[in-house]
Amino acid sequence: MKKWIGWIILAVLVLIVIFSYNGLVGVRADAKTAWADVESSYQRRNDLIGNLVNTVKGAADFERGTLTDVIEARAKATSVNIDPTNITPEQLAQFQQAQGNVSSALSRLLVTVERYPDLKANQNFLALQSQLEGTENRINVARDRYNEAVNKYDKKKHSFPNVLFANILGFEDMARFKADEGAEKAPEVQFDFN
Repeated sequence: MKKWIGWIILAVLVLIVIFSYNGLVGVRADAKTAWADVESSYQRRNDLIGNLVNTVKGAADFERGTLTDVIEARAKATSVNIDPTNITPEQLAQFQQAQGNVSSALSRLLVTVERYPDLKANQNFLALQSQLEGTENRINVARDRYNEAVNKYDKKKHSFPNVLFANILGFEDMARFKADEGAEKAPEVQFDFN
């Protein structure tokens, strides 16, 4: 009888490990898929930026330095690759900084465009600008969904009995997107009425 009790306990432990492992694999896979959606949204933005830059290049006297800044920021951002199976906070910070540089250069480009009425009236430019605005919203949604997926993964990883086996089975913590430094402060807006 004692022999059977030992086997039953061992079988129960094996089942707990199997269910823990399978559950963690599922939520980690969801987080990886959410990360792929983030990358896809940023890729869409990068594709649109190329079209936007080509459209803006048509304005003969447009500031070349502004275009160069956008092109360089885009190139640097696309060179930052992250392994979705092991997203560290440092990798994510590097990714966020590169994408932030693209956003900043793109903002400067769109502000500069305000000085070119012909370009602002160009239907291709307006369509691209609208698509970029929509893409920025998609990026925010994708980032939020990624953070939600990581949160589900973390909750499952740190709940009992998974917490007993997660690290042993190779389930590491995943990094989350965080607000850029200083984002909690409202931007100062000044109007020049001169």
